[in-house]
Order: sequence, then structure tokens, then C-alpha cells
Amino acid sequence: MKLAARSPLGAASLSAACLLLFAGIARATEPETAAPPRLGPDPAVYRQVVDRGIAYLVERGQAPDGSFSGEGTIGITALAVAALLQNGKTLDDPAVRGGLAFIERHAQPDGGIYFPGTYYKNYETSIAMMCLHQADAERYRQIIENAERFVKGIQWDESEDQTPADFAYGGAGYGRHRRPDLSNTAFLIDALRSIGRGPDDPAIQKALIFVSRCQNLETEHNTTPFAAKNPDGGFYYTPAAGGQSMAGTTPTGGLRSYGSMTYAGLKSMIYAGLTADDPRVKAARDWIAKNYDLESNPGLGQQGLYYYYHTFAKTMDALGEPLFTDAAGKSHDWRAELFDALRKRQRPDGSWVNEADRWMEGDPNLVTAYSLMALSYCRP
Repeated sequence: MKLAARSPLGAASLSAACLLLFAGIARATEPETAAPPRLGPDPAVYRQVVDRGIAYLVERGQAPDGSFSGEGTIGITALAVAALLQNGKTLDDPAVRGGLAFIERHAQPDGGIYFPGTYYKNYETSIAMMCLHQADAERYRQIIENAERFVKGIQWDESEDQTPADFAYGGAGYGRHRRPDLSNTAFLIDALRSIGRGPDDPAIQKALIFVSRCQNLETEHNTTPFAAKNPDGGFYYTPAAGGQSMAGTTPTGGLRSYGSMTYAGLKSMIYAGLTADDPRVKAARDWIAKNYDLESNPGLGQQGLYYYYHTFAKTMDALGEPLFTDAAGKSHDWRAELFDALRKRQRPDGSWVNEADRWMEGDPNLVTAYSLMALSYCRP
């Protein structure tokens, strides 16, 4: 019997099958490319923590008039509403609507957004500006523009009879007769940046002059008597009115640097246009690398811890580094680490509070708002 001739198609099919077989063997013997490690917290656990914090603010923190923590302050209400917006709530949410209406009712004839008689006009107006712009920039455009004029009007500059040679120049504070400080000034810069003002804005550049003088770094930008006494690159509260650090003084009379102000200072410099190669930025980053900590506010322990967490998160985001390397060469997934620090401190009712009750951190509305805002930068 004669064998049938092999067709060209059959030969091609056999060759193709062999190629596929050997290709499969080759693939099986090649090492699989490892998936990149996940950065940040576990998504499901993250959502649980955030949802519990939101539920606390909405269900237990808000008063019938839309406020958080009462009529005495606009700032906590604005922080709480901003925290809700940053974590997924919208203008359709009743808690957001109520909070925004409360803020809007306290827009004053001078452009500020504050409760009459308050001690915190710059803080409250700056925070309200950020909240309203995030909520609906067009709807609140006129209120925001008025508020911008207000905060620029109370900045310490020529309108306050200050010159660039004065250590108070460019700062923001508690009013004409209360010296400026880095915390108020950082909120001013944040507010202006949030509404689209860039490093070329004159108010931001004036603020940079003040911020530079709050750093323990002697340069042409800082000729205060404090910098040379403690030249560690960190930041303190204010060089004005004789200088002050909430962390106290060194034996030589220098002003001690501490965490929350160092992160606030570095963030403000970045927002004001300084780049990574600027000596001021380098020195601040080095201080942070040497003092990286999420168990305490470096230099102050538990005092101001949640303000610190919020400022830490915004500063790390501004640096733009997914992993941060400390002075010992250890790499930190800062989002995951910050999340873990907040998660373990969350109370059973979903809130956070600081037992070291300084700077109003005994108020669970304020501290929960800080925590949720910090968490918004930790998204997996």
C-alpha cells in the first residue's frame, strides 16, 4: 500500500505546533517577573478606617446648625467639611451642605470668614477658603476673592509698617498687635495655593521671607540671631518679637527645632517655588531624615500630634517621593506607616482624640478632621 503524500499544510501545522510547544517550555523555564510591591495600606482596611471616621463626623460630630464644635469657631467646621470632601463626600451630602451653609453665613463684611470676636481670623479664613474652593470654586467665587483680600490685608508687610528688614515681615499671625508665626503663615500659603496662586504671587514671596527666618539655618535669607545658635536645618515657631519655639531653647539660647513646624516650613518653601537643590530645602529634608518619626511629634512628644500627622502627609506629598529614605538609609513606605499610626489610634466610635490636650487636640471633631485629611494622602 502506498503511503499518502504529506501536504504542505500538514507540515506547516506540525511545525507551528512544535514551535508553540517549545515556546511554552521556554516560558515555563523563564523566571516570572515579580509584581511591583504595593505602596500604601491595604485598600479594604483603609476604606474601613476612613468610613468609620466619616461616620463619626456625620453622625456624632455635627450640630443641627451645620457646625462642628459649635458657634465659637469656623475653623473646625471648615476642616471637617474639607476632610469629608477629600474622602469622597460630595455637595449632595447633607453633612457637607450643612457645613458649607454654616461657613457661608459667617462671611464678614471685611472679607474674612470667622466668628465675631475670634482670636483666629487668619486661620479660620484661610481654612474656609480652602474648603469653599474645594467644594465649588465658581459658586463661592466672590466669597473666596473677598477672603483672599482679607488674608493678604492682614499679612505683616508694608501695610503693617514693616519692611523686609523686620523679622515679622511677610508672616501671618493673630492680628495687628500679635506677632506672626510659622503655623499661621503656612496656612496662609496653603490657602493661596489652593485657589490657584503660584510662587509668583507677591504675598507668597513675602511669606517665604518670613518662613526662611523660621529655619535654623544661617544664610543670606536668614540673619536672625537664632540660626547660628542651633544650625540643624529644622524650623521653630517664630523669629518675631524676640523669637519663640514651642520646644524651648538650647543651652546656648537657640530655638529648638521640632517636627510640625519643620514639615510646615519645608512644605511652604516647596509651595513658594524652592527646588530640591536649594540649601534651605536640603537642610530641612536632612532634618526630617534624621528625625523621621510617626510615634511622636519630634521635639514635642504627643503634643500637637495630629496637626503633625496632617502636616507630615501634605509635606511628603509635596516632596513627591513614594518612598522616603531616612538618615540611616532605611526606606519608608510613608503612606503605609502613617496609616498604621492612625489606625491603631482610632477609637471604637471611629474618632480620634489626643490625650495631650494642647492646641485644642482634646476636641474629637478637630482631631478626626486632621486624621481624615492625613488619610486622604495615604490612599493605596
